[in-house]
Amino acid sequence: MSLSFLITSLIVIVSPGTGVLYTLAAALTRGSRMSVAAAFGCTLGIVPHLAAAMLGLAAVLHTSALAFAALKWLGVLYLLYMAWQALRQRGALAVDSRVDARSAAKVVVTGFLINILNPKLSIFFLAFLPQFIAAGEAHPLLVMLELGGVFMAMTFAVFVVYGLFAAKVRERIISRPAAMAWLRRAFAGGFAALGARLALAER
Repeated sequence: MSLSFLITSLIVIVSPGTGVLYTLAAALTRGSRMSVAAAFGCTLGIVPHLAAAMLGLAAVLHTSALAFAALKWLGVLYLLYMAWQALRQRGALAVDSRVDARSAAKVVVTGFLINILNPKLSIFFLAFLPQFIAAGEAHPLLVMLELGGVFMAMTFAVFVVYGLFAAKVRERIISRPAAMAWLRRAFAGGFAALGARLALAER
């Protein structure tokens, strides 16, 4: 595994996106344990895209305007729904100190849906991973699986760091209603902006 793959992957992972935003939101509204659950859900959402890239399904998204548009608009609608939930302080982003199994499962599922409904991820893996597989590799799918596994592990680790850092300042923020109101608007605006960016995305 090359150093260039690790460095490139890290740059991609640390760049702000829906997963990072959701993990930060979970940390600030629900605490450190829920930020880990959010990071896990977002990482889990990579699995279908990695499988799609390995099975060639990502190529279908790349060539089929209808398939790409269908998944893209589902993703856009879900991000707008997340923005609405953030504004209304409901759903997985509601301020809540509970860490029971039901709450954690809801946070994980939301993180999973955020990533799985982004068709650009499948196309990203289809274009990104083969660059780091030697032309004469006897088992390219196994190497792709290994690279994907490392990418997922790095994603989870980085998101957890983001979440734990945000959780450290959580108490200072939730005790101030004005700060929380501003934060809800910021997260709502962030999800809406990401939804708009996805809406403008092309294959």
